[in-house]
Amino acid sequence: MRFRTRLAILTGAVAIGLAATIFARAADAAAEVFGGYAARHPWAPLVTTPLLFAGLVWLTRRYVPLARGSGIPQVIAAQADPERGTRSLVSMRTVIGKALLTLVAVLGGASVGREGPTVQIAAAVMGLSHRLLRVPLRGAVLIAGGAAGVAAAFNTPLAGLLFAIEELASAYEQKVTLLVIAAIVIAGMVAQSVQGDYVYFGLIGAHMPLVSALVAVPLAGVIGGIVGGLFSRLVLTLATGTHRVTRWTKRQPIWFATACGGIVGALGVATGMTWGTGYGAARAMIAGVDAPLWFGPAKFVATLATAVAGLPGGIFAPSLAVGAGLGNLLHALLPGSPASAIVILGMVGYFAGVVRAPLTAVIILSETTVSRGLMLPMFATAFIADGISQLVCREKLYHGLSRTFAMPARDAPGASPPA
Repeated sequence: MRFRTRLAILTGAVAIGLAATIFARAADAAAEVFGGYAARHPWAPLVTTPLLFAGLVWLTRRYVPLARGSGIPQVIAAQADPERGTRSLVSMRTVIGKALLTLVAVLGGASVGREGPTVQIAAAVMGLSHRLLRVPLRGAVLIAGGAAGVAAAFNTPLAGLLFAIEELASAYEQKVTLLVIAAIVIAGMVAQSVQGDYVYFGLIGAHMPLVSALVAVPLAGVIGGIVGGLFSRLVLTLATGTHRVTRWTKRQPIWFATACGGIVGALGVATGMTWGTGYGAARAMIAGVDAPLWFGPAKFVATLATAVAGLPGGIFAPSLAVGAGLGNLLHALLPGSPASAIVILGMVGYFAGVVRAPLTAVIILSETTVSRGLMLPMFATAFIADGISQLVCREKLYHGLSRTFAMPARDAPGASPPA
């Protein structure tokens, strides 16, 4: 049994690295296709994006209802009963539908990321390897798979480890086992061997003088916490609220998705910058390229409209882009400070405010920009943002959303997975 357990971990981790790489390249190709389409037909997304949102939500609700949204809440919910979770919340049917529909969302210009879906895909792959080798499933298996997905998606093994501790494992057990570490390392090595030893945002190496940090850190932390907390609160309100607006969105999901697609399409056509993950704009701002001050707020609205529409897709990369836009605004207030450092602090503050995982936020930005000289300001920003965000939105975003995927009791009459 011990040999089969180790073989299941090894097989699953290798498969996660390959699956994450294939999905990443497919998402990049889809983004390029949409970029060419939007350049040739700049007004067409005003029609095609709302229609695509409506179609995606219909397909999701009709065929793979558990594929909606990020994918991380599904992994958190599945840990309560891993055996049943891998037959529903993180089943292969669900994640195949998730991957295909997320790619279609990217083709339509939705403000979605691939990292959240990669977490759900990775958990399903790890569960499948254990079922094929007839190894008993535990919640730690799904933690390991999901964390390995983060590591492979960003090429950030330390961030995957901390994400397991702060976000995934907190719903199961506050410890990291050898299982989790092994899966993260193996998946990260496989992804790196296929994709090459790349750095997600490039070798930035940003740093900041102490005097500048004393001003920039509190600003980035407070503003990132407020705006990030506001994003989480709005998403959770529309997902779990019971007032008139949320009741209408649940009664008319297709029309609501169409309206959300209209907002995303209008912003994209008007700005030309809010489509997709926002990776290009974020990377340019990190490198010190001037960007319009409206980018951050516009990307915030586009990402919010996409996140609440009900179609599959993650918020990791778009959140980093929104954070870069906030950092760009902060630099306008602090023109004497290094632009790259201010932008990175804005990303850390906003991401920590949304996800409420400050250690993960710092390590992701540290590993994706190689800005280790900025570690102390990043940590201070992240912890300030986390504290401020709690004042705006008490519940953590992914854990609040996981309640919408909670599996009914096994022995409940007529129990079935939520639609």
